[in-house]
Amino acid sequence: MTILYTHPSGLRHVTPPSHPERPSRLDAVTAALSDLDLDRREAPDAGDEDILRCHPATYLSLLRRKVPAEGWTMLDADTYLSPGSLEAARHAVGGVCAAVDAVLAGQAPNAFVAMRPPGHHAERARPMGFCILNSIAIGAQRALDHHGLDRVAVLDFDVHHGNGTQDLLWNEARALFASTHQYPLYPATGAATERGAHDQILNLPLHVGTDGAPARAAWRQICARVEDWRPQLVLVSAGFDAHAADPLAGLMWDETDFTAITRMICDAAVSCSAPVVSVLEGGYDLAALGRSARAHVEVLRETAA
Repeated sequence: MTILYTHPSGLRHVTPPSHPERPSRLDAVTAALSDLDLDRREAPDAGDEDILRCHPATYLSLLRRKVPAEGWTMLDADTYLSPGSLEAARHAVGGVCAAVDAVLAGQAPNAFVAMRPPGHHAERARPMGFCILNSIAIGAQRALDHHGLDRVAVLDFDVHHGNGTQDLLWNEARALFASTHQYPLYPATGAATERGAHDQILNLPLHVGTDGAPARAAWRQICARVEDWRPQLVLVSAGFDAHAADPLAGLMWDETDFTAITRMICDAAVSCSAPVVSVLEGGYDLAALGRSARAHVEVLRETAA
């Protein structure tokens, strides 16, 4: 059975009015999954030792100092801290780490972490793009360093390139990072020439207006690379803002594309006998986000059956 990790703190990360990364995103996802048969667990608070796998102590101290007593602190042009934001980000990290532990212990073949804020834009010592702590990169490092894995794959289908994940895994020879994303677009990274210190990064940028057919072709290429890599764990940055209805970008996917891409990822993972941990990233049209997240999790459930 697929494990679902979430926590009420995800609703206490409050952003200014009209900000697209808002608490109702998490409500939309949990409502869309409410009738599915899932092993529902609370995402725990992350220990500092896990956060420090990717972020320096000075950065964590800076975030603690900047948490306001009320209102918001602006970290960059579109990333904010409210009184509950750091708690939410820590539970997002904790959910990913708990999911990694659970699937590697054989408790389930896969897990989905429905938390916010997202994480894949957060660099080593820089919050950006709505992201504060890079949950998925931390989960990858926990798998490698705590569990002693030799190879992990981190796959990202968010419409925006996961620059933070790439930054944190650039020199990590044990981690394959692969991404499709609209390009050029924020954060202006993710060119095909960006290949990592060990040729272990694969960026397949997509032009604005790209629909499902080229996207699926790109993911067939990525999944072939995954099968060659033979990871012992697959982590997925599951952003649903490549949907045609999303207001922040210009790819033209729909729910059937998320279904097909998720199935390709799961099939590649099964061929490698690797469990899967999927982590919510972007998606800003609430209706499309709910439908797409449900389509994604339904494939995880089929794989887990």
